[in-house]
Amino acid sequence: MTQEINPVMTNPVDSSVKLDNASRRNFIKGSSLLVAGGTMIGSLPIARAAHAFGSDAIKLGLIGCGGRGSGAAVQAMNTKGGEVRITAMADIFENRMVQATRSILKDHPDKYDVKDGTRFIGIDAYKKLLDTNVDIVVLATPPGFRPVHFEAAIDAGKHVFAEKPVASDAPGVRRFLKANEKAKEKNLAVAVGLQRHHEVAYVQTMEQLKNGAIGDIVFCRCYWNSTGVWTRNREEKESELEYQMKNWYYFTWLSGDHIVEQHIHNIDVINWLMDGHPVKANGMGGRQVRTGKEHGHIYDHHAVEYTYANGVTMLSQCRHMNDCWGQVSEFAHGTKGWCDISGGKIYDRDNKLTWSTKGKRDGHQEEHHDLFAMLREGKIPNEGQYGADSTMTAIMGRMATYSGKTLTWDQVFNSELELANFAGFKSFDDPAPVQPLADGSYEILQPGSNLKKIL
Repeated sequence: MTQEINPVMTNPVDSSVKLDNASRRNFIKGSSLLVAGGTMIGSLPIARAAHAFGSDAIKLGLIGCGGRGSGAAVQAMNTKGGEVRITAMADIFENRMVQATRSILKDHPDKYDVKDGTRFIGIDAYKKLLDTNVDIVVLATPPGFRPVHFEAAIDAGKHVFAEKPVASDAPGVRRFLKANEKAKEKNLAVAVGLQRHHEVAYVQTMEQLKNGAIGDIVFCRCYWNSTGVWTRNREEKESELEYQMKNWYYFTWLSGDHIVEQHIHNIDVINWLMDGHPVKANGMGGRQVRTGKEHGHIYDHHAVEYTYANGVTMLSQCRHMNDCWGQVSEFAHGTKGWCDISGGKIYDRDNKLTWSTKGKRDGHQEEHHDLFAMLREGKIPNEGQYGADSTMTAIMGRMATYSGKTLTWDQVFNSELELANFAGFKSFDDPAPVQPLADGSYEILQPGSNLKKIL
């Protein structure tokens, strides 16, 4: 079984720079690679701020104190060149903050500077954190809330590290992109947790492919087939909204379904290789083994055929089932051979190994080394565009599997279907966007059903 070494990452560059395939290939051949925090990144234009942090302490705020949020905070504090101190934390649930505090104190007791007045609990906790003097915020709440929190962070003048995906629906992607343009205007850094872009092994492998190591790309495939994730049981006196937020992975309005929340990493790698997003998709999926009420209403498997503008097809699979074939990887096939992208290996047409990376694999840490190194130099990276494109590509796949239809990029990107009013929640007593049926289960969208429920 091929294991994922690191979730995803991206080149810390201004994504507004667009190159066609030929131009990009020539650019990479002629460009140097710079080293920032130990990771090689492409030397594309990056905005420069009037102020560089230098060796000054950078004040960090954490919005969303689950495992990924506390992990990202620790990785930020692991960076070199100056001190990073966590000075504020926010979460809907107090127990999450307690757990995150213990985790952070275990690794960095000397860099923990969160006071009673900078711990915020509740649905509006993020607003209170953004009123503090933090320099940069980590956004690691359930993905559905990402656009609202990102917009508020940019409005507050904060640099942002946003976990992937950046939204759970098309209106959210558009909201994120609008705020991202404002971030560029305000010279605010935007990093997105697609860490493979910062993982040296991936960067080296991608450079080989873009230099023509397997000839012209004719076909791609990617997978996240695994056993699934946690569930959280319903408790007495818990409102429906509170339960869904606690068990957020299993509700599409919060997670986007696992094709969006998890498989985005692999999809993003193929978008990176293809220098853009697909133009259409069709697929199939369903809910075969994960059928309990505790599993909300998301699917347990998706299979999508994506088509890019140049005609290249990418086959995508993600599945959460026990005792089945497991694979977390990406592959590219070309006129001169093929590549195991995740494994960093290239083979010729006779399946003979011709190249193998020896690059580092810790993309989760490297993305923070890169981000904080650039901030200290006064450089302002922006990864918002490709983070949004890969999020929308995954949402497109979900819409295709839910509907059973062939859908175009323009159809899905311009969808007006909002899965929830994410800015409108005031308390756990508010109605949940998805209501249980009489037996406590939830409606499962069936392929071929009313497209208005999906698009």
